[in-house]
Amino acid sequence: MELGLKGKVVVITGGTAGIGAACAIGFCREGAAVAVCGRTQKRIEAFNQECHAAGVTVFAAQADAGNIEELQRFADEVLGQYGHIDIWINNAGINIGKKLMDITLSDWEKMVRVNLTGVLFGTQIAARAMGEKGGVILNASSYASLVPSVGGTMYGATKAAVTNMTKTMAAELAPQHIRVNAYVPGVIDTPMNADRIAADITGSLIDAIALHRVGSPEEMAKVLIFLASDAASYITGTTIEVSGGKYAVQNSNVLWK
Repeated sequence: MELGLKGKVVVITGGTAGIGAACAIGFCREGAAVAVCGRTQKRIEAFNQECHAAGVTVFAAQADAGNIEELQRFADEVLGQYGHIDIWINNAGINIGKKLMDITLSDWEKMVRVNLTGVLFGTQIAARAMGEKGGVILNASSYASLVPSVGGTMYGATKAAVTNMTKTMAAELAPQHIRVNAYVPGVIDTPMNADRIAADITGSLIDAIALHRVGSPEEMAKVLIFLASDAASYITGTTIEVSGGKYAVQNSNVLWK
């Protein structure tokens, strides 16, 4: 299948680890030019080593996706480097796990700043850069937007908002020939989930998944690459769940015993 990604310029926020890093490498292998941003120089250096090992080159810059000035500066750097932006992935996100009565205003503001403000204004920045020639914007939602967890009030709320915003964004940007979709990862083996997966000594995480295993960042990347490609030209305003069939039924684990 011809994906039509050769020569495209792809921007990924929070692209130095996990799903973002896998996407960066995957897009490069499809012939795209890729730029990522990360919050710390340490992450960028580790990412550069990962890219070197994979035999690809990615433009990486330090920027906080929740800081609009830094995000705009990063976009300007990408435009200066490549001249245009075709695909923008609002992948950056944070999770501060706290029960309802322990949440502080500072916690809430941090979560909203990255998970919502970064997506909203990242989309604005991307759409302005794309202009009337069109493009693709992908937003990171979460399974928590469908089924939240105790201690995840803020995370679930911000990710549900991303899913909702994606629909409006898709409609408003359609006249510019810009498609906008969101993606819902299930339990993916990323640094954000590492402690959670390691602590699952009872196997409850796996028991809830029809495929009975966690997903890999590379599996997520393949879906995002498809959504960004010409092969998905009639898909917009929707949210794609990539969870291995998590909670597809209430008792999928019985077949694995």
